[in-house]
Amino acid sequence: MEGVRLLDPPVPHKSMDKDSEADIRYMRRALRLAEKAGGATSPNPMVGAVMVKNGKVIAEDYHRKAGEPHAEALVIARAGSAARGASLYVTLEPCCHTDKRTPPCSRSIIKAGLKKVFVAMKDPNPKVSGCGIQELRSHGISVLEGLLGDKARRLNEAYCKYVLTRRPFVTLKAAMTLDGKIATPDGQSKWITGEKARRIVHGMRCRSDAVMTAIGTVIADNPELTSRIGCKRQPVRIIIDPFLATPLDYNVCKVPPETIFVVGDSADRAKMGELYARGVRFIEHAGKRVDMDWLMVKLGELGITSVFVEAGSSLNATCLSQEAVDKVVFFIAPKIICGKTSIPVVGGDVFLKLEDALMLTDLRVRKVGDDIMIEGYVKK
Repeated sequence: MEGVRLLDPPVPHKSMDKDSEADIRYMRRALRLAEKAGGATSPNPMVGAVMVKNGKVIAEDYHRKAGEPHAEALVIARAGSAARGASLYVTLEPCCHTDKRTPPCSRSIIKAGLKKVFVAMKDPNPKVSGCGIQELRSHGISVLEGLLGDKARRLNEAYCKYVLTRRPFVTLKAAMTLDGKIATPDGQSKWITGEKARRIVHGMRCRSDAVMTAIGTVIADNPELTSRIGCKRQPVRIIIDPFLATPLDYNVCKVPPETIFVVGDSADRAKMGELYARGVRFIEHAGKRVDMDWLMVKLGELGITSVFVEAGSSLNATCLSQEAVDKVVFFIAPKIICGKTSIPVVGGDVFLKLEDALMLTDLRVRKVGDDIMIEGYVKK
């Protein structure tokens, strides 16, 4: 990623002994491995593991895809008999249940004879949470929990929310001018930000289960809503189009990638039938407007763990006002286009008083080419 995260707390060195500095280094290495699987493991978490013996890395790997071996199992297989007496650094608590396609990692760790396991974070999955750690300790294995836990939780923020609520983690992205506009009065918006910022956005699409927009953006831009950075798996496209006004020859009507139209009960049935024959799926809602809370429940039922909102002023306002957004990512270009009829990043007919304004926490700021990227979590 371009630039530096300005608000990351510094890692204290003077108060740590050499061993603890090494532990941090190995866990960072495990986190970097886990990141390699971004967008490929859903609904599973991203997990990396590093095995160390006598101060040397003897094996390392990461979970690549749901249904394939977990990071711990891969590392143990790579190390073979050398695993006995070694230490393992893993970004998520090893699983201990059998309600899945792969064997429990906790038993593999015990069988391999590891002496110490560093766990970045406890697995929030109720089937695991704390049980994997307890099982290891009950067999005499030393377990240290919480090393770089904040970074591990950020890495798997979508998994954490989904496994606890069965609803997707929602990120709202917008590119705007310095005066808060996303388009000129006649709809011109390409390109507000630079190429480096757009490349980051394609990476975000790739790491999301779904990209969501609305009919206004579709009509204005005829977007493909795909990732064009060599993504292993394209995100599902979710189009909110109550009356199904999208022209049949538009890009979002071409399948693959998988596309879901969210339509009202007045949508054109003949048009729905033609799109259905192409492989398009539908979610139907009552009335003219969709309730975001209801929609997130429906998307969760489809196994969608993360949604990346790339929309216009109206849908941005709807998502924020209905408290559907978990994280905001704004790219701000050093441009000013002026005009009271230029389109603002967040529209709508309702405003919030300053004391009621939505607040962001855990802000991160970085420079991306000539643009500024600001990301933060919406305080609930």
